[in-house]
Amino acid sequence: MTEYREIFERNKAWANDKIEHQHDYFAQLSSGQQPNYLYIGCSDSRVPANEIMGLDAGEVFVHRNIANMAPSNDLNVAAVINYAVVHLGVKNIIICGHTNCGGVKAAMQSKDLGILNPWLRNIRDVYRLHRIELDAIKDEEARYNRLIELNVIEQCLSVIKTAEVQISFLKNGYPKVSGWVFNMGTGLIKDLEINFTERLKDIQSIYRLENGALV
Repeated sequence: MTEYREIFERNKAWANDKIEHQHDYFAQLSSGQQPNYLYIGCSDSRVPANEIMGLDAGEVFVHRNIANMAPSNDLNVAAVINYAVVHLGVKNIIICGHTNCGGVKAAMQSKDLGILNPWLRNIRDVYRLHRIELDAIKDEEARYNRLIELNVIEQCLSVIKTAEVQISFLKNGYPKVSGWVFNMGTGLIKDLEINFTERLKDIQSIYRLENGALV
């Protein structure tokens, strides 16, 4: 366990290393941000967004919460999406789940988890939507891993439904929304290969835009 005071020493070492390799690193970093990616991931300490993507500070706008959720009624994630799309002009939005997700596993259990109950209900709703497929999977671990994937897909659909994403895509051709799962056992990312154009077309048959407004 790293002692609290050690963090400051490590911070100094990190800052010195950055300056040694690029003397104006922090001057450039403080001048502004133009990330191409909005990453919505899990708060799990084992899944550092920048590191698993091999990207540096300034390249990814990050939002994290339990089980990488993007519910339409959550003002926090809604504000992040708005800022990333409208003000930063991100080209890609990524929902990234991961294996061994405690939030998804908790949602599969019949337990009273207090303040977590309303949040985990969003994941249980995903299970309800895909209950026939999931109940047909007899192996519990395989069912759990499939729910992780389905949860990512449903969160992608939730993001695609937002006005900001639809308006920006119709106007600019971006952002596109992708779903990933990070495998803790291998360190590799799996692309769930969501067909953004087809998903958007399907969604717009109900959540359609007319003159830039949701109707």
